[in-house]
Amino acid sequence: QENDKMRMLALKKAIRERENKMQKESELLRAKGKLEALRNKHQKLCNRVQKHSIFSKYLEDVVKISQFEEIREVISRYKTLVRMHKDLLQSQQRHKEMSEQAKVLLDQYMEEKEAEILQYKNELVQLQLRFDQAQSDILSWETRWADIQNTTAKKTQELGTIKLTILNLFQ
Repeated sequence: QENDKMRMLALKKAIRERENKMQKESELLRAKGKLEALRNKHQKLCNRVQKHSIFSKYLEDVVKISQFEEIREVISRYKTLVRMHKDLLQSQQRHKEMSEQAKVLLDQYMEEKEAEILQYKNELVQLQLRFDQAQSDILSWETRWADIQNTTAKKTQELGTIKLTILNLFQ
């Protein structure tokens, strides 16, 4: 029994050691993967630093021949110019939008005024037609008036003749 017990304990210990060993190997593999990823990242960053080192040299040369005393001043000036450029673009966009709105309003106003002008032209045409009709009516009314005056003159003359005749008869 003791041997079985010892064997069981030894087996459990061996299983635990295998599990620990597998866990350690797994951790080692993960650590190796992380190390490889970090090495790749380090290499990329080194390549990038080397690639951009010409800019550092360029900025140093710019500082030597310009009014700036330090590279930070050049970078600060650049950032200021970028911000100003962005602000100008936004301002330009706002002005463009305002201009488009003004154009739309102007177009609407022009359409309204054209409609109003068209309405006045139609009204003018109607008035002109009425005027022409009135002109043509004037001739017929003048003719009727002349006829009425002639008739009145005849009747007045006839009345005068009748009055004279009656007066003569009376006398």
